[in-house]
Amino acid sequence: MKTSNPVLARLGQAADRERAAGYAQPGPYGQPGYPQQYQPYPQQYPAGPGYPAAPPTVTPMTLDDVVVKTVTLLGILGVAAAATWALLPDQLLGLAWIGGAVVGLVLGLIISFSRMANPALVIAYSVVEGVFLGAVSKTFNTFYDGIVLQAVVATFGVFFLMAMLYKSRVIRATPKFAKIMIAVMGGLFAAMMINLVLALFGFNTHLRDGSPLAIGFSLVCIVVASLSFVLDFANIENGVRMGLPQRYSWVAAFGILVSLVWLYLEVLRLLSYLQGDD
Repeated sequence: MKTSNPVLARLGQAADRERAAGYAQPGPYGQPGYPQQYQPYPQQYPAGPGYPAAPPTVTPMTLDDVVVKTVTLLGILGVAAAATWALLPDQLLGLAWIGGAVVGLVLGLIISFSRMANPALVIAYSVVEGVFLGAVSKTFNTFYDGIVLQAVVATFGVFFLMAMLYKSRVIRATPKFAKIMIAVMGGLFAAMMINLVLALFGFNTHLRDGSPLAIGFSLVCIVVASLSFVLDFANIENGVRMGLPQRYSWVAAFGILVSLVWLYLEVLRLLSYLQGDD
């Protein structure tokens, strides 16, 4: 099954190599190996010295695997965020905010462009993002009481709505849709980075200051972040169809987590703009 997603394509190649390794093990007494479904005779050899080992099997990823890993990562993120909120002194919130953002960005890039699924890195990313979100959420809640709960409810509401729309095929991840989404997300990321750099030098682009332009920019980001779930769902569906090894469900769950974090931050920011006008 071909896919236009470069990361998923690399994972598919890794799956092919693992399946080939499992099928191409030498048979008994040195004869060429066979795919498991084409073994000429059942292999029933006792284990021990002098007897060939059974070829390794590759357990394919399933949708349930992705769901379990996603819930696990969300649980880890939630615990880290709650601990940061409850235990970190207010004086260190800024440090946790900046440090979490930088470390999370680095880990996210490593995971995205790595050729191997590394559960430890994905879990580490979830912990770092939990610290980051805990600091951000506590800071926002200090100025706008109750805003965090509103943002959480809105984020998961949008997620489940997009899941329903995708399942019912109201929205489909066509190749054209994927290309447009990747281009738009790249443009938004570039705009955010440019805005951040200019802000460090004292320039105000009005993209993040609560102005009408900032509200419009946040709305665009929320729409794009919501539609990014369609790409995540399609990649998971294709990964299951391609027979990716089970451990790649961590990468699929990572994709969902990234979209949820982005959507939450944009919703939180938009709500702060709207409440700030009251």
